[in-house]
Amino acid sequence: MSYDLIAILMFSTMMLMMATGQRVFGAIGFVAVLASVLLWGVGGSDLGFSAAMKLMKWYPLLTLPMFIFMGYVLSESRLADDLYRMFHVWMGKIPGGLAIGTIALMVIISAMNGLSVAGMAIGATIALPELLKRNYDKLMVTGVIQAGSSLGILVPPSVVLVLYAMIARQPVSQLWLAGVFPGLLMAALFIAYIWIRCRISPELGPVLPEDELDAIPRAEKIRLLQAGILPLGIFVTMMVPFVMGYTSLVESSVVGALASVFAAVIKGRFTREVFEVATRETLAISCMFMWIILAALAFGAVFDGLGAVKSIEGFFVDRLGLSAWEILLLMQLSYLIMGTFLDDTAMLVIVAPLYVPLVRALGFDLIWYGVLYTITCQIAYMTPPFGYNLFLMRAMAPKEITIHDIYRSIIPFVGVMILALVIVTAFPEIALWLPHHVYQR
Repeated sequence: MSYDLIAILMFSTMMLMMATGQRVFGAIGFVAVLASVLLWGVGGSDLGFSAAMKLMKWYPLLTLPMFIFMGYVLSESRLADDLYRMFHVWMGKIPGGLAIGTIALMVIISAMNGLSVAGMAIGATIALPELLKRNYDKLMVTGVIQAGSSLGILVPPSVVLVLYAMIARQPVSQLWLAGVFPGLLMAALFIAYIWIRCRISPELGPVLPEDELDAIPRAEKIRLLQAGILPLGIFVTMMVPFVMGYTSLVESSVVGALASVFAAVIKGRFTREVFEVATRETLAISCMFMWIILAALAFGAVFDGLGAVKSIEGFFVDRLGLSAWEILLLMQLSYLIMGTFLDDTAMLVIVAPLYVPLVRALGFDLIWYGVLYTITCQIAYMTPPFGYNLFLMRAMAPKEITIHDIYRSIIPFVGVMILALVIVTAFPEIALWLPHHVYQR
Protein backbone atom coordinates (compact mmCIF):
# COMPACT_ATOMS: atom_id res chain seq x y z
CA MET A 1 0.00 0.00 0.00
CA SER A 2 1.37 3.42 -0.93
CA TYR A 3 2.07 6.04 1.71
CA ASP A 4 -0.49 8.38 0.13
CA LEU A 5 -3.19 5.74 0.43
CA ILE A 6 -2.23 5.03 4.04
CA ALA A 7 -2.53 8.74 4.86
CA ILE A 8 -5.96 8.94 3.21
CA LEU A 9 -7.09 5.81 5.07
CA MET A 10 -5.95 7.27 8.40
CA PHE A 11 -7.69 10.57 7.76
CA SER A 12 -10.96 8.96 6.63
CA THR A 13 -10.95 6.53 9.59
CA MET A 14 -10.51 9.42 12.01
CA MET A 15 -13.37 11.38 10.41
CA LEU A 16 -15.61 8.30 10.50
CA MET A 17 -14.94 7.76 14.20
CA MET A 18 -15.72 11.39 14.96
CA ALA A 19 -18.93 11.16 12.93
CA THR A 20 -20.08 8.35 15.22
CA GLY A 21 -19.82 10.66 18.21
CA GLN A 22 -16.45 9.58 19.62
CA ARG A 23 -14.46 12.10 21.63
CA VAL A 24 -12.00 14.13 19.57
CA PHE A 25 -8.87 13.04 21.45
CA GLY A 26 -10.06 9.41 21.49
CA ALA A 27 -10.62 9.24 17.74
CA ILE A 28 -7.36 10.97 16.83
CA GLY A 29 -5.22 9.18 19.40
CA PHE A 30 -6.63 5.73 18.57
CA VAL A 31 -5.97 6.14 14.84
CA ALA A 32 -2.47 7.47 15.51
CA VAL A 33 -1.43 4.63 17.85
CA LEU A 34 -3.06 1.90 15.73
CA ALA A 35 -1.43 3.18 12.54
CA SER A 36 2.00 3.47 14.18
CA VAL A 37 1.84 -0.11 15.50
CA LEU A 38 0.66 -1.51 12.14
CA LEU A 39 3.30 0.42 10.19
CA TRP A 40 6.35 0.03 12.43
CA GLY A 41 5.50 -2.81 14.77
CA VAL A 42 5.60 -2.72 18.55
CA GLY A 43 8.27 0.00 18.41
CA GLY A 44 5.73 2.29 16.78
CA SER A 45 4.05 2.72 20.16
CA ASP A 46 6.99 4.93 21.11
CA LEU A 47 5.41 7.67 19.00
CA GLY A 48 2.63 8.14 21.53
CA PHE A 49 5.05 7.94 24.45
CA SER A 50 7.35 10.52 22.82
CA ALA A 51 4.37 12.82 22.28
CA ALA A 52 3.44 12.53 25.96
CA MET A 53 6.99 13.34 27.08
CA LYS A 54 7.12 16.30 24.70
CA LEU A 55 3.87 17.59 26.15
CA MET A 56 5.01 17.17 29.76
CA LYS A 57 8.26 19.04 29.06
CA TRP A 58 6.53 21.97 27.34
CA TYR A 59 7.00 24.64 30.01
CA PRO A 60 4.59 27.29 28.56
CA LEU A 61 1.73 24.81 29.02
CA LEU A 62 1.70 25.87 32.68
CA THR A 63 0.03 29.10 31.55
CA LEU A 64 -3.09 27.20 30.48
CA PRO A 65 -4.52 26.34 33.95
CA MET A 66 -3.43 29.70 35.36
CA PHE A 67 -5.38 31.76 32.84
CA ILE A 68 -8.40 29.47 32.93
CA PHE A 69 -8.49 29.71 36.73
CA MET A 70 -8.19 33.50 36.56
CA GLY A 71 -11.10 33.75 34.14
CA TYR A 72 -13.39 31.56 36.22
CA VAL A 73 -12.58 33.45 39.43
CA LEU A 74 -13.54 36.72 37.74
CA SER A 75 -16.66 35.18 36.23
CA GLU A 76 -17.91 33.32 39.33
CA SER A 77 -17.19 36.24 41.68
CA ARG A 78 -19.34 38.48 39.43
CA LEU A 79 -16.68 41.16 39.03
CA ALA A 80 -17.90 41.59 35.46
CA ASP A 81 -21.23 42.90 36.80
CA ASP A 82 -19.54 46.09 37.99
CA LEU A 83 -17.76 46.44 34.69
CA TYR A 84 -20.98 46.29 32.68
CA ARG A 85 -22.73 48.67 35.06
CA MET A 86 -19.89 51.14 34.43
CA PHE A 87 -20.43 50.94 30.68
CA HIS A 88 -24.17 51.28 31.22
CA VAL A 89 -23.74 54.56 33.10
CA TRP A 90 -20.88 56.15 31.19
CA MET A 91 -21.85 55.25 27.61
CA GLY A 92 -25.63 55.54 27.77
CA LYS A 93 -25.71 58.82 25.82
CA ILE A 94 -24.06 57.33 22.72
CA PRO A 95 -26.29 55.76 20.03
CA GLY A 96 -25.94 52.04 20.60
CA GLY A 97 -23.80 52.86 23.65
CA LEU A 98 -24.76 49.80 25.68
CA ALA A 99 -24.04 47.51 22.72
CA ILE A 100 -20.68 49.24 22.25
CA GLY A 101 -20.03 48.84 25.97
CA THR A 102 -20.86 45.14 25.62
CA ILE A 103 -18.15 44.76 22.97
CA ALA A 104 -15.69 46.55 25.29
CA LEU A 105 -16.77 44.22 28.11
CA MET A 106 -16.13 41.20 25.89
CA VAL A 107 -12.65 42.46 25.01
CA ILE A 108 -11.75 42.82 28.69
CA ILE A 109 -13.26 39.44 29.62
CA SER A 110 -11.38 37.86 26.69
CA ALA A 111 -8.14 39.41 27.96
CA MET A 112 -8.67 37.68 31.29
CA ASN A 113 -9.98 34.28 30.22
CA GLY A 114 -9.00 33.07 26.75
CA LEU A 115 -12.24 31.15 26.13
CA SER A 116 -15.27 32.31 24.17
CA VAL A 117 -17.69 30.46 26.46
CA ALA A 118 -16.87 32.81 29.38
CA GLY A 119 -17.73 35.90 27.35
CA MET A 120 -20.90 34.25 26.07
CA ALA A 121 -22.02 33.32 29.59
CA ILE A 122 -21.40 36.82 30.93
CA GLY A 123 -22.97 38.51 27.92
CA ALA A 124 -26.07 36.29 27.94
CA THR A 125 -26.69 36.54 31.69
CA ILE A 126 -25.71 40.17 32.35
CA ALA A 127 -25.80 42.19 29.12
CA LEU A 128 -28.62 40.55 27.15
CA PRO A 129 -31.47 41.06 29.66
CA GLU A 130 -30.38 44.66 30.24
CA LEU A 131 -30.19 45.45 26.52
CA LEU A 132 -33.61 43.93 25.84
CA LYS A 133 -35.08 45.86 28.77
CA ARG A 134 -33.67 49.07 27.22
CA ASN A 135 -35.59 48.32 23.98
CA TYR A 136 -32.52 47.42 21.94
CA ASP A 137 -33.28 45.45 18.78
CA LYS A 138 -33.07 41.75 19.66
CA LEU A 139 -31.28 40.84 16.41
CA MET A 140 -28.68 43.54 17.06
CA VAL A 141 -27.94 42.52 20.65
CA THR A 142 -27.94 38.79 19.92
CA GLY A 143 -25.36 39.32 17.19
CA VAL A 144 -23.33 41.65 19.41
CA ILE A 145 -22.97 39.08 22.19
CA GLN A 146 -22.09 36.22 19.83
CA ALA A 147 -19.54 38.31 17.93
CA GLY A 148 -18.04 39.83 21.06
CA SER A 149 -17.64 36.50 22.82
CA SER A 150 -15.75 35.09 19.82
CA LEU A 151 -12.93 37.54 20.62
CA GLY A 152 -11.97 35.24 23.48
CA ILE A 153 -10.09 32.90 21.14
CA LEU A 154 -8.06 35.72 19.53
CA VAL A 155 -7.29 38.27 22.25
CA PRO A 156 -4.50 37.03 24.58
CA PRO A 157 -4.41 34.89 26.64
CA SER A 158 -6.11 32.78 23.98
CA VAL A 159 -6.32 29.10 24.87
CA VAL A 160 -6.75 28.21 21.19
CA LEU A 161 -3.43 29.88 20.36
CA VAL A 162 -1.79 27.80 23.11
CA LEU A 163 -3.02 24.67 21.34
CA TYR A 164 -1.82 25.97 17.97
CA ALA A 165 1.57 26.86 19.45
CA MET A 166 2.13 23.33 20.69
CA ILE A 167 1.15 21.68 17.41
CA ALA A 168 2.99 24.20 15.20
CA ARG A 169 5.99 24.35 17.59
CA GLN A 170 5.82 28.15 17.81
CA PRO A 171 6.32 30.40 20.87
CA VAL A 172 3.07 31.04 22.73
CA SER A 173 4.23 34.49 23.79
CA GLN A 174 4.75 35.62 20.20
CA LEU A 175 1.38 34.22 19.13
CA TRP A 176 -0.38 36.04 21.96
CA LEU A 177 1.32 39.30 21.06
CA ALA A 178 0.39 38.70 17.41
CA GLY A 179 -3.27 38.42 18.40
CA VAL A 180 -3.42 41.80 20.16
CA PHE A 181 -3.80 44.20 17.22
CA PRO A 182 -6.00 41.89 15.08
CA GLY A 183 -8.26 41.41 18.11
CA LEU A 184 -8.47 45.17 18.74
CA LEU A 185 -9.01 45.74 15.01
CA MET A 186 -11.96 43.36 14.96
CA ALA A 187 -13.42 44.90 18.11
CA ALA A 188 -13.04 48.38 16.55
CA LEU A 189 -14.82 47.21 13.39
CA PHE A 190 -17.66 45.79 15.51
CA ILE A 191 -17.98 49.10 17.37
CA ALA A 192 -17.90 51.12 14.14
CA TYR A 193 -20.62 48.94 12.64
CA ILE A 194 -22.84 49.26 15.74
CA TRP A 195 -22.39 53.05 15.92
CA ILE A 196 -23.11 53.55 12.20
CA ARG A 197 -26.18 51.29 12.25
CA CYS A 198 -27.58 52.99 15.35
CA ARG A 199 -26.92 56.46 13.90
CA ILE A 200 -28.83 55.50 10.75
CA SER A 201 -31.58 53.65 12.64
CA PRO A 202 -31.78 55.02 16.23
CA GLU A 203 -34.51 52.55 17.16
CA LEU A 204 -31.96 49.71 17.02
CA GLY A 205 -29.96 51.11 19.94
CA PRO A 206 -31.77 53.96 21.72
CA VAL A 207 -29.86 56.26 24.06
CA LEU A 208 -30.70 56.25 27.75
CA PRO A 209 -33.21 58.91 28.86
CA GLU A 210 -31.64 62.06 30.32
CA ASP A 211 -33.71 61.85 33.50
CA GLU A 212 -32.47 58.33 34.20
CA LEU A 213 -28.85 59.37 33.79
CA ASP A 214 -29.34 62.52 35.87
CA ALA A 215 -30.90 60.46 38.67
CA ILE A 216 -27.61 58.60 39.19
CA PRO A 217 -25.52 60.51 41.78
CA ARG A 218 -22.08 61.63 40.72
CA ALA A 219 -20.55 59.70 43.62
CA GLU A 220 -22.16 56.52 42.27
CA LYS A 221 -20.72 57.19 38.81
CA ILE A 222 -17.24 57.59 40.27
CA ARG A 223 -17.64 54.43 42.35
CA LEU A 224 -18.69 52.45 39.29
CA LEU A 225 -15.74 53.82 37.35
CA GLN A 226 -13.38 52.61 40.06
CA ALA A 227 -15.08 49.21 40.26
CA GLY A 228 -14.96 48.81 36.49
CA ILE A 229 -11.30 49.68 36.33
CA LEU A 230 -10.42 46.83 38.74
CA PRO A 231 -10.63 44.01 36.13
CA LEU A 232 -8.65 46.18 33.70
CA GLY A 233 -6.04 46.69 36.42
CA ILE A 234 -5.69 42.91 36.73
CA PHE A 235 -4.87 42.64 33.03
CA VAL A 236 -2.36 45.51 33.22
CA THR A 237 -0.70 43.99 36.30
CA MET A 238 -0.35 40.73 34.44
CA MET A 239 0.72 41.83 30.95
CA VAL A 240 2.86 44.95 31.43
CA PRO A 241 5.71 43.17 33.27
CA PHE A 242 5.68 40.49 30.56
CA VAL A 243 5.77 42.96 27.66
CA MET A 244 8.51 44.97 29.40
CA GLY A 245 10.56 41.81 29.88
CA TYR A 246 10.45 41.72 33.69
CA THR A 247 8.59 38.39 33.91
CA SER A 248 8.30 35.29 31.79
CA LEU A 249 5.02 34.16 30.28
CA VAL A 250 4.44 31.55 32.97
CA GLU A 251 5.26 34.02 35.74
CA SER A 252 2.79 36.53 34.27
CA SER A 253 0.05 33.91 34.25
CA VAL A 254 0.65 33.25 37.95
CA VAL A 255 0.53 37.00 38.64
CA GLY A 256 -2.80 37.20 36.80
CA ALA A 257 -4.30 34.29 38.77
CA LEU A 258 -3.17 35.75 42.11
CA ALA A 259 -4.40 39.24 41.13
CA SER A 260 -7.86 37.89 40.29
CA VAL A 261 -8.08 36.11 43.66
CA PHE A 262 -6.86 39.25 45.44
CA ALA A 263 -9.49 41.38 43.64
CA ALA A 264 -12.26 38.93 44.54
CA VAL A 265 -11.13 38.94 48.19
CA ILE A 266 -11.12 42.76 48.27
CA LYS A 267 -14.69 42.80 46.95
CA GLY A 268 -15.71 40.18 49.52
CA ARG A 269 -16.79 37.69 46.83
CA PHE A 270 -14.13 34.98 47.05
CA THR A 271 -16.26 32.31 48.66
CA ARG A 272 -15.63 28.60 49.01
CA GLU A 273 -18.14 27.96 46.23
CA VAL A 274 -16.27 30.31 43.87
CA PHE A 275 -12.99 28.56 44.64
CA GLU A 276 -14.48 25.08 44.12
CA VAL A 277 -16.15 25.93 40.81
CA ALA A 278 -13.05 27.70 39.47
CA THR A 279 -10.76 24.83 40.49
CA ARG A 280 -13.06 22.11 39.15
CA GLU A 281 -13.57 23.83 35.78
CA THR A 282 -9.86 24.61 35.48
CA LEU A 283 -8.97 20.96 36.02
CA ALA A 284 -11.60 19.73 33.54
CA ILE A 285 -10.68 22.14 30.73
CA SER A 286 -6.91 21.78 31.24
CA CYS A 287 -7.10 17.99 31.10
CA MET A 288 -9.29 18.12 28.00
CA PHE A 289 -6.80 20.31 26.16
CA MET A 290 -3.84 18.19 27.24
CA TRP A 291 -5.47 15.03 25.90
CA ILE A 292 -6.24 16.77 22.61
CA ILE A 293 -2.69 18.10 22.26
CA LEU A 294 -1.27 14.66 23.09
CA ALA A 295 -3.42 12.97 20.43
CA ALA A 296 -2.59 15.63 17.85
CA LEU A 297 1.16 15.30 18.44
CA ALA A 298 0.99 11.52 18.02
CA PHE A 299 -1.10 11.82 14.86
CA GLY A 300 1.28 14.43 13.43
CA ALA A 301 4.30 12.21 14.13
CA VAL A 302 2.78 9.39 12.05
CA PHE A 303 2.02 11.79 9.21
CA ASP A 304 5.58 13.11 9.31
CA GLY A 305 6.87 9.56 9.18
CA LEU A 306 4.75 8.79 6.12
CA GLY A 307 5.88 11.90 4.27
CA ALA A 308 2.23 12.77 3.63
CA VAL A 309 2.87 16.50 3.77
CA LYS A 310 5.29 16.41 0.84
CA SER A 311 2.76 14.43 -1.18
CA ILE A 312 0.05 17.01 -0.51
CA GLU A 313 2.40 19.87 -1.34
CA GLY A 314 3.32 18.16 -4.62
CA PHE A 315 -0.35 17.61 -5.46
CA PHE A 316 -1.29 21.28 -5.04
CA VAL A 317 1.86 22.84 -6.49
CA ASP A 318 2.96 20.39 -9.20
CA ARG A 319 -0.24 18.71 -10.37
CA LEU A 320 -2.75 21.53 -9.92
CA GLY A 321 -0.24 24.33 -10.48
CA LEU A 322 -1.66 26.51 -7.71
CA SER A 323 0.26 29.47 -6.30
CA ALA A 324 1.10 29.76 -2.62
CA TRP A 325 -1.66 32.33 -2.04
CA GLU A 326 -4.26 30.19 -3.83
CA ILE A 327 -3.35 27.23 -1.62
CA LEU A 328 -3.61 29.44 1.47
CA LEU A 329 -7.08 30.57 0.37
CA LEU A 330 -8.21 26.96 -0.05
CA MET A 331 -6.98 26.19 3.46
CA GLN A 332 -9.00 29.04 4.92
CA LEU A 333 -12.09 27.97 2.99
CA SER A 334 -11.71 24.43 4.31
CA TYR A 335 -11.68 25.78 7.88
CA LEU A 336 -14.91 27.68 7.20
CA ILE A 337 -16.54 24.53 5.86
CA MET A 338 -15.34 22.37 8.76
CA GLY A 339 -16.49 25.04 11.19
CA THR A 340 -20.08 24.27 10.30
CA PHE A 341 -19.83 20.92 12.09
CA LEU A 342 -16.63 20.96 14.21
CA ASP A 343 -15.27 23.15 17.00
CA ASP A 344 -11.95 25.00 16.81
CA THR A 345 -9.82 22.42 18.60
CA ALA A 346 -11.14 19.57 16.48
CA MET A 347 -10.47 21.54 13.29
CA LEU A 348 -6.91 22.27 14.33
CA VAL A 349 -5.90 18.78 15.42
CA ILE A 350 -7.47 17.19 12.33
CA VAL A 351 -5.71 19.30 9.70
CA ALA A 352 -2.70 20.75 11.55
CA PRO A 353 -0.47 17.79 10.67
CA LEU A 354 -1.17 18.65 7.02
CA TYR A 355 -1.47 22.41 6.99
CA VAL A 356 1.27 23.63 9.32
CA PRO A 357 4.19 21.95 7.48
CA LEU A 358 2.62 22.97 4.17
CA VAL A 359 2.38 26.60 5.27
CA ARG A 360 6.03 26.48 6.31
CA ALA A 361 7.01 24.93 2.96
CA LEU A 362 5.12 27.63 1.07
CA GLY A 363 7.18 30.30 2.83
CA PHE A 364 4.50 31.88 5.04
CA ASP A 365 5.11 33.00 8.63
CA LEU A 366 3.59 30.47 11.06
CA ILE A 367 2.90 33.16 13.68
CA TRP A 368 0.86 35.14 11.15
CA TYR A 369 -0.87 31.98 9.94
CA GLY A 370 -1.87 31.16 13.52
CA VAL A 371 -3.73 34.48 13.68
CA LEU A 372 -5.43 33.79 10.34
CA TYR A 373 -6.48 30.36 11.57
CA THR A 374 -7.92 31.84 14.75
CA ILE A 375 -9.91 34.52 12.90
CA THR A 376 -11.28 31.85 10.58
CA CYS A 377 -12.28 29.83 13.65
CA GLN A 378 -14.14 32.88 14.96
CA ILE A 379 -16.11 33.02 11.72
CA ALA A 380 -16.75 29.28 11.85
CA TYR A 381 -18.04 29.67 15.43
CA MET A 382 -20.91 31.73 14.01
CA THR A 383 -21.57 29.84 10.78
CA PRO A 384 -24.86 27.90 10.52
CA PRO A 385 -25.98 25.24 10.84
CA PHE A 386 -23.68 24.03 13.63
CA GLY A 387 -21.68 27.08 14.70
CA TYR A 388 -20.51 26.69 18.32
CA ASN A 389 -21.68 30.13 19.45
CA LEU A 390 -25.11 29.66 17.85
CA PHE A 391 -25.89 26.75 20.17
CA LEU A 392 -24.42 28.49 23.20
CA MET A 393 -26.68 31.46 22.55
CA ARG A 394 -29.70 29.22 22.02
CA ALA A 395 -29.02 27.54 25.39
CA MET A 396 -28.61 30.84 27.28
CA ALA A 397 -31.00 33.24 25.50
CA PRO A 398 -34.57 33.91 26.72
CA LYS A 399 -37.50 32.26 24.97
CA GLU A 400 -38.42 35.32 22.91
CA ILE A 401 -35.17 34.93 20.94
CA THR A 402 -35.68 32.04 18.52
CA ILE A 403 -33.08 30.02 16.64
CA HIS A 404 -34.17 31.87 13.50
CA ASP A 405 -33.35 35.18 15.20
CA ILE A 406 -29.96 33.85 16.26
CA TYR A 407 -29.08 32.78 12.71
CA ARG A 408 -30.19 36.10 11.23
CA SER A 409 -28.38 38.16 13.85
CA ILE A 410 -24.90 36.98 12.93
CA ILE A 411 -25.02 37.84 9.20
CA PRO A 412 -23.61 41.41 9.43
CA PHE A 413 -21.06 40.45 12.07
CA VAL A 414 -19.76 37.56 9.97
CA GLY A 415 -19.30 40.12 7.19
CA VAL A 416 -17.27 42.31 9.57
CA MET A 417 -15.14 39.32 10.56
CA ILE A 418 -14.44 38.45 6.92
CA LEU A 419 -13.37 42.08 6.37
CA ALA A 420 -10.97 41.79 9.33
CA LEU A 421 -9.61 38.53 7.93
CA VAL A 422 -8.99 40.16 4.54
CA ILE A 423 -7.23 43.13 6.18
CA VAL A 424 -4.92 40.96 8.31
CA THR A 425 -4.21 38.72 5.30
CA ALA A 426 -3.33 41.70 3.10
CA PHE A 427 -1.27 43.44 5.80
CA PRO A 428 0.60 40.79 7.85
CA GLU A 429 2.40 43.46 9.87
CA ILE A 430 -0.82 44.09 11.79
CA ALA A 431 -0.17 40.75 13.48
CA LEU A 432 3.62 40.59 13.27
CA TRP A 433 4.72 44.09 14.28
CA LEU A 434 4.16 43.75 18.04
CA PRO A 435 5.93 40.38 18.56
CA HIS A 436 8.83 41.50 16.37
CA HIS A 437 9.09 44.81 18.21
CA VAL A 438 8.99 43.24 21.69
CA TYR A 439 11.44 40.44 20.98
CA GLN A 440 13.89 42.57 18.98
CA ARG A 441 14.05 44.92 21.93
